Amino acid sequence: MDETSAAQQSAEMESAKRACAYRILRYTPNLVRDEWVNIGVLLFDPDTGERRLRMIEEQEEFHRVRRLHPQADEALLRALRDDLEDRFQSAAANGGKGHAGNWQQLLAKWDETLSNALQLAPQKGVFAADLDAELERLYADHVAPQRVAGRVGAPGSRATMRSYCSQVFRQARLWDRLQKSVRAEEFTFPGDPMRLDYSYRRNGTRGFVQTLSVTRAPADAKLLAYTAERVTAKASLKTEFAAVTDVPLDAGNDRHRFVRDTLRDVGIEPIAMEGFAVWVAKLKPMLQ
Repeated sequence: MDETSAAQQSAEMESAKRACAYRILRYTPNLVRDEWVNIGVLLFDPDTGERRLRMIEEQEEFHRVRRLHPQADEALLRALRDDLEDRFQSAAANGGKGHAGNWQQLLAKWDETLSNALQLAPQKGVFAADLDAELERLYADHVAPQRVAGRVGAPGSRATMRSYCSQVFRQARLWDRLQKSVRAEEFTFPGDPMRLDYSYRRNGTRGFVQTLSVTRAPADAKLLAYTAERVTAKASLKTEFAAVTDVPLDAGNDRHRFVRDTLRDVGIEPIAMEGFAVWVAKLKPMLQ
């Protein structure tokens, strides 16, 4: 891209920005001590009701909460996102979507009805052209564990991997064709906290793409394999799965071989992050 095109694109993005609001969700188990830890971000457009919500979900993030608050209720924290999403959907069904007043009433009600241990920080404003990108930025700034300098460049967490995958999907202009953060309980059992990162439909087939950090959590391959089997058994459409791994799977590495065989045994295609852009380029014509 030449400098003129880049400048035009930058100007277009700047003009497309809209006034949004965000609130940080805090876990505050001891109100007397007034000590809290940030566990999520709620970003929304007050005029349209469009919203984005991201909560902690990786085990490393829950470990961070437990280090600060050893008596933290992890089950409560894991169930929180679905509870808040259900409240959003209920508000939208009752006419909340698209009306700023209803949004303010909903948030005011949250302030009154959320558990004492769960608090919404004061509302702040921000200009954003892309809610998904802005949510990632806010989450990185306010919630994500800070990395020490010596670990920069180390194999990333699933959050880092998802950020990269989302960027690839956007560049391929497929972002709006994807369903994001699909609840696994639709296919497994009520209360299942797992979410599948991306889903798409093509020619009578429903596809799923899940990030998998082989370096940090190779055992997650078993969880993904189990979930894929349940989805295949219960989905109304033919299914296909791809697992994006943080590193290429080395057949000479026992851990990598375990992940590869576990995935392939249930028909999940492993894709290294370094080859994900090529894989998306091949997928793109099938979604158009």
